[in-house]
Amino acid sequence: MPVIHSNQLIKESSPYLLQHAHNPVHWFAWGMEALKAAKVEDKPILVSIGYAACHWCHVMERESFENVDTAAVMNEHFINIKIDREERPDLDHIYMDAVQAIAGNGGWPLNVFLTPDARPFYGGTYFPPEKAFGRNSWTDVLLSISDAWQNRREEVEAQARQLISHISQSNSFALGSIVHSAEGEKMFSEADCKIIAENLLKSADTVEGGFGAAPKFPQTFCIQYLLQHAWFFKNDRAQKQAELSLQKMINGGIYDQVGGGFSRYSTDAFWLVPHFEKMLYDNALLLNVLCDAFQITRKNLYQKAIEHTLAFLINELKDADGGFYAAIDADSEGIEGKFYVWDKTEIDNILQADSEWYCKYYNITQEGNWEGKNILNVTTLPAAFAQNIGKREDEFGEMIRTCSMKLLKVRNERICPTTDDKILLGWNGLLLTALCRSFASLQKEDYRKEAIELYEFLVGKFKRNDEGGMYHTYKNGKATQYAFLDDYAFFIQGCIHLQEITGNNDYLATARMLTQYVEKNFSSPNNAQFFFTDIEQEDTVVRKMEFYDSAIPSGNAVMATNMGYLSLVFEEKDWKARSWDMIVSLKDTILKYPSSFSVWGTALQQLAKGIHEIGVTGKDVEQLLKEVLVQFIPNKVLQSGTQPGEMPILKGKSFSDVALAYRCINYQCLEPVKTAIELLEQINY
Repeated sequence: MPVIHSNQLIKESSPYLLQHAHNPVHWFAWGMEALKAAKVEDKPILVSIGYAACHWCHVMERESFENVDTAAVMNEHFINIKIDREERPDLDHIYMDAVQAIAGNGGWPLNVFLTPDARPFYGGTYFPPEKAFGRNSWTDVLLSISDAWQNRREEVEAQARQLISHISQSNSFALGSIVHSAEGEKMFSEADCKIIAENLLKSADTVEGGFGAAPKFPQTFCIQYLLQHAWFFKNDRAQKQAELSLQKMINGGIYDQVGGGFSRYSTDAFWLVPHFEKMLYDNALLLNVLCDAFQITRKNLYQKAIEHTLAFLINELKDADGGFYAAIDADSEGIEGKFYVWDKTEIDNILQADSEWYCKYYNITQEGNWEGKNILNVTTLPAAFAQNIGKREDEFGEMIRTCSMKLLKVRNERICPTTDDKILLGWNGLLLTALCRSFASLQKEDYRKEAIELYEFLVGKFKRNDEGGMYHTYKNGKATQYAFLDDYAFFIQGCIHLQEITGNNDYLATARMLTQYVEKNFSSPNNAQFFFTDIEQEDTVVRKMEFYDSAIPSGNAVMATNMGYLSLVFEEKDWKARSWDMIVSLKDTILKYPSSFSVWGTALQQLAKGIHEIGVTGKDVEQLLKEVLVQFIPNKVLQSGTQPGEMPILKGKSFSDVALAYRCINYQCLEPVKTAIELLEQINY
């Protein structure tokens, strides 16, 4: 098909922006050119925010942004700006807050109208081409906004001032209740931990797993809190709900039974029909909680899910240079899920004699279970199914693997969904932690090698200056956009875990440098929390703080944990105090609304149980280190070394031919031990 239209987005590298580069809409990317044009022409700005894997973004593009008549209205009355929310989460946060204040809800596509100085005054999400679903048509919205700008300018300006004031006031969310003293250590109790667990369990679906009704998101932070709570407090109810949720997801359609990896969420309450997009961050976060589950239970189900998911990420999302791409689209050939679903006849032809039992195991029927097609899912335990067909469980597992590989080969010949091939520092930081946790849990050397390679890629490609400044996104050999708080927090966390599995203190040095940079460039003058944007970035109307755990963890929550960890490693008392202040300032909210603050809750719970400072020393330290790593000790700071140094946790310890593990807690150290079992006995006394 010949290209008829093109716009300013043709200059961009973002896959999402490039998707719109040939719309008849005169799109700009966010920047001075567009903002200046709005002021010169005295036009309101339309900001439309989405991302490459967003299904409803594609729908609105097909219905409205590719329509010449609709585009003419947009071009006449507005300066039109397209934003990739994954490239500019700071702008997305600001304008999402505005839409939520206006409409009471949000989502993507996010369409927001701004004054020429970029202050929001109206917005919404998806608008249909014709009035439907209780929503006005997109053209009616455009003409109404244009009329308001021309004839009711004062009302528009007043609304913009009110919204900016509302967004600014959200930064005061965590200004109260800060405790600047050792009294902070009394603020976290086991009773608090139990309150958080009970409040999480109130919304638990005890039949199908997860929390709440459809649509269901993985909510990995809630599951992780419950797993750790069950471990600390021997709470069977918490353990049961966490495992039920993981098992239902692993067996459901949200998990790609053939190719591995998890989709964004389930559209139903049963984890059957996913929204088929696959995000790097979802899979990284699920890997972390699967590692917790495996270390606690040693169940084969979790090990296989870890291995299968990592294989998917390495095979499908890894760039040749070593980083990992952002996402895979939900749509192929313009149809959501087409790449992933099956006809029974097709499977019969591929598997021949094996089709009957395979289809029965994965609930594949002639009628299909979704729009006449089949989404593979499991409702029978493999051990029970294997017994029913007269096979050993291990033999049955190999049969499944062989048949699924045949299906995967055929599926890979289909037209694939597009891949969003930008590489984001923060999401790769999450994966760095997941790779380290996977090595610690499964002791597969390839995972440690992948983690080291990923670290080298991120340091090599995203470094902005020698003081610790980093970039946010990388594509086509070029890194751009100042990094955000999330980027630093997640990468620092990854560096900490990489040091744990290698014993290489260089990774801690990187973490320390980056933390110092965050303190200098992201700190609020009157709040323990951090701003989302670097002080050197100046193109937003408001500098926001983010506290909630949403699809990804709160950068502030992760930084609080990072600073607490590094304060022990480097004896940085100010970092410990700030870490405590950050958590204490939100304590009441964490207890009341733990589903939105579960990462904070996990940090609180670990502090309530006490942090174990573990040092592993000796000339032959590797084997003992591996034995310690494979154990479930979530509330630990771990260092290892083969020779004395200046690091406080290892300083003054013995470095003999015999490897030893030292444990200290609450300023008291115990006698060293020679095995991980003895160490666990000290911890669980």
